[in-house]
Amino acid sequence: MDEHSEKFSIVLFSGTVDKIMAAVTMATGAAAMEKDTTIFLTFWGLVGFRKGDWQKNRRFSKDFEDYAEPAFEMMQARKVPPWMETLKSAIELGNLKVKACGMTMDLFNIRLEDLEPVVSEVTGVASFIEEAEGGQILFV
Repeated sequence: MDEHSEKFSIVLFSGTVDKIMAAVTMATGAAAMEKDTTIFLTFWGLVGFRKGDWQKNRRFSKDFEDYAEPAFEMMQARKVPPWMETLKSAIELGNLKVKACGMTMDLFNIRLEDLEPVVSEVTGVASFIEEAEGGQILFV
């Protein structure tokens, strides 16, 4: 990573579809703007990246759960691609990485091979913070 490049990092704590979609949309925009972008998966955000979970996950945040089914219907009607497809396309730009929190993996007994292949590595909080230093960090 060029030390003068702009950095954009997202800590994804939530595993609900509405928040994952928001994080992926922001990460995709940042990557398209040529920012070095990282999504750091922790707790329920990490759980949302278990293999196959994205295909069956229909959870929405508690405040918006009444809107979940209408939202899914609208997205299907407008042929909005699943967030995983959007993320895979953004990763192909080459400046977006998805990293898993090692502590959360230990806590939930999850291995890297249990996660979708978009997750490139396992890292610790200190390493993530050090890498994100000097850039923007969002918590979702």
